Amino acid sequence: MTLQVGDKAPNYSLKNSNTAEGEDVLSLSDSIGNRGCVVVFECNHCPYVVASVERINAMSAYCKEREIGFVGINSNDPVNYPADSFENMVKRAQKGMPYPYLHDPTQVTATAWGAERTPEFFLLDSQGTVVYHGRMDDNPRDPTQVTTSELKDAIDAMISGIAPAVESTESIGCSVKWK
Repeated sequence: MTLQVGDKAPNYSLKNSNTAEGEDVLSLSDSIGNRGCVVVFECNHCPYVVASVERINAMSAYCKEREIGFVGINSNDPVNYPADSFENMVKRAQKGMPYPYLHDPTQVTATAWGAERTPEFFLLDSQGTVVYHGRMDDNPRDPTQVTTSELKDAIDAMISGIAPAVESTESIGCSVKWK
């Protein structure tokens, strides 16, 4: 079952493929900034993620400027989807990824959080409570067709001390590739 708004996010301790942006292993508490954290379940091969990389990177910078942590987690089965192996995560990170990119090879974290899609975003407050869950915007495949900005709107509401107008949306993307 997917985490709901108001739920406390479960901890994780996962290997980081992007040690230019964090330690070798990171936990949820390591990831949360002074004002909260965005956790995005993503991968290397999903066309929805690939088409959103620049916007995800920009969202990471937006969060960093606001003292909000940002971390990506890849939970896809690397055996059946070798593009999502840890080695390929490292290669992607070396191309300039501005945030930690964690590997969930056992899929325990994705299961605990109820992640279903890539990309799928969870916005947490500074206590690790889910404030928003869902998509970044309404068109992950074509940035020229975006008409909404639910994740950014939720971030802005959270740092203003109010509940987001939209707390949950359906993620648009590929399914998590389960073992």
